[in-house]
Amino acid sequence: MAIRAADSVAFKFGYLDLSARLVDLIRHSAAEADDPLLVAAAEYVRTETFFADGDLGSTGRALLKAADEVGRLRNGDPHTAAAYRSLHMRAAVVAGRTSASSAAAEHLREARRAAEAAQERIYRGTAFGSHSMRIHELAVAAELGDPAGIERAATWHPPNEVRAERRSHYFIDLGSAQLDLGRLDDAHESIELARDAAPQHAREHPRAKRALAALLRRRPGNSRVVELAAWAGARGI
Repeated sequence: MAIRAADSVAFKFGYLDLSARLVDLIRHSAAEADDPLLVAAAEYVRTETFFADGDLGSTGRALLKAADEVGRLRNGDPHTAAAYRSLHMRAAVVAGRTSASSAAAEHLREARRAAEAAQERIYRGTAFGSHSMRIHELAVAAELGDPAGIERAATWHPPNEVRAERRSHYFIDLGSAQLDLGRLDDAHESIELARDAAPQHAREHPRAKRALAALLRRRPGNSRVVELAAWAGARGI
């Protein structure tokens, strides 16, 4: 868990080589622990390395292999169910990024079977439950450029029991998706909500900076946009 926390910081600040090395250490530690659920969690985290280098085919196969291995445990333990469904949530986002809408929908269906009944909590370092399911549904809709899915997501806000960083990330994803749809006011409001939820996370997030830079170009005279962009160090060039 300590290495995973360090990797989270490294990845978010763009130190991708360091992040990849930390992911290797996570996988090694999980294997040494002889805990298949920690191995599954390591594969979940490893996805970020493939996202960084664009190797989406490899990460899709790795997630499915890990999900199959966890699925064979069939021990009725909620941590096992959460690990299995979390891997399918992650695989849905990967499928969405490759525009494989049918595969993304199938992964979401597989994850949803357990999410509604699961208590929202952290399982072996990975959040899972109905709220996490909604967050991933938005991520998939945004990756697919699905206006209806993005509209559905906009009607829901993560409750306060969801960790602040995840709430902030949700609103950043929502704002970026709304920007792509040309809904500039809604996009600005979503980035504001991301800042309210977790200021440091929103200020340093590259997707939030890109959204604010785009808003600056399209709304250069809006004082609230100018203030928010200046706070995040975003420039509309």
